[in-house]
Amino acid sequence: MSSSSRAEDARRREEMAAAALRNESVAAQVLVDEFVATAKERGLVPEPLRAQLMDGTRVKSDQVGWYVNKARTLAIAPDGRFYQLLTTGGRLARFTGVKLRPSPPPLVVGRGGRDGETGDLADFLQRALSDYAV
Repeated sequence: MSSSSRAEDARRREEMAAAALRNESVAAQVLVDEFVATAKERGLVPEPLRAQLMDGTRVKSDQVGWYVNKARTLAIAPDGRFYQLLTTGGRLARFTGVKLRPSPPPLVVGRGGRDGETGDLADFLQRALSDYAV
């Protein structure tokens, strides 16, 4: 096998993996949008989101939304954007807060992670609705 055909195969595998991730995010966004609609129907008020710096410090952010996991490291904004709340930040972040960037939602939360909070996004969203309803 020539190096050009190996490179071509590698490129093709990368493209297929990227397409699979896009398809997963599209399916996950449907679940997120349903969560937001249900939260609004139930009158659940979004709260100011706090991000967690790599050293464990919690800081304010520029977003509001609903936390979807017990560690409060994942959240959904009222407009349906998905946020991972683990972030980097300098010393000033404790005073100024952080600007969050949305990311594509996954169908499986914590895939490959070792923090114990893994599972289907649908389960996390259902649990979050139950937790906020209390």
